[in-house]
Amino acid sequence: MRSAKIERSTTETSVSAEVNLDGTGEFAVKTGVGFLDHMLEQLSRHSLIDMKVEARGDTHIDFHHTTEDTGIALGQAVAKALGDRKGIRRYASANLPMDEAMTRAAIDVSGRPFLVWNVSFPAPKIGEFDTELVREWFQAFAMNAGVTLHVENVYGANSHHIAESCFKALARSLREAIEPDPRQKDRIPSTKGTLGA
Repeated sequence: MRSAKIERSTTETSVSAEVNLDGTGEFAVKTGVGFLDHMLEQLSRHSLIDMKVEARGDTHIDFHHTTEDTGIALGQAVAKALGDRKGIRRYASANLPMDEAMTRAAIDVSGRPFLVWNVSFPAPKIGEFDTELVREWFQAFAMNAGVTLHVENVYGANSHHIAESCFKALARSLREAIEPDPRQKDRIPSTKGTLGA
């Protein structure tokens, strides 16, 4: 089993993130931020990564630190569970429709973190959640998981649908990229012979 657990504590948040990359999409998520919980549940279910996430943060200020630090911890857990990344497919992409919205994501599980984010929201908030925090989560996750990630919302009118399609597009592309490749199960998928720093 490719699994890992990360415990991360600062003066702003305390986050525990546990993943099993070879799971079935079972989740237990409790961050204190309802919309974030909903998005992480979608990420787990559609990536088939089992996730246990618990966070306590300074939500009396706003949701920024909890959102960002959850992305950091989950990214670190995924990177740790991947190990040397031997035998994975590495690349994948997904076009994800959700009602009127459509988002595409492309990922390279390269060990070289980078985020290209071409997403805008028609509303500044989804309930109490600031829509600008969606990018903050993706940035934190990509940097700490060690992935190159491109996310583009092609069209959409509803901010909730746009955000959810981003998480689901990530989920579907991540699921494919980290799957074992039966044609190279004992090889690093790189001519360099290594993935990562």
